[in-house]
Amino acid sequence: MSLTEKDVVLTTNEAIQYLKVSKPTFLKYIHTGRIKAIKAGKGWRILQSELYRFLQGGQSFSNE
Repeated sequence: MSLTEKDVVLTTNEAIQYLKVSKPTFLKYIHTGRIKAIKAGKGWRILQSELYRFLQGGQSFSNE
């Protein structure tokens, strides 16, 4: 999905449900740079295309 297409902005809880992971795991992915997110208040905002990229194996770190 490119940025020219309509992209959905998800909240922290929506992203956790989308990925089916726990909140600590999700936050670890953000803090290690595996998922790009923007801090908004007490939560995070994440583009759905970013989660899709992450799930497709587009992360910059290898799984060792």
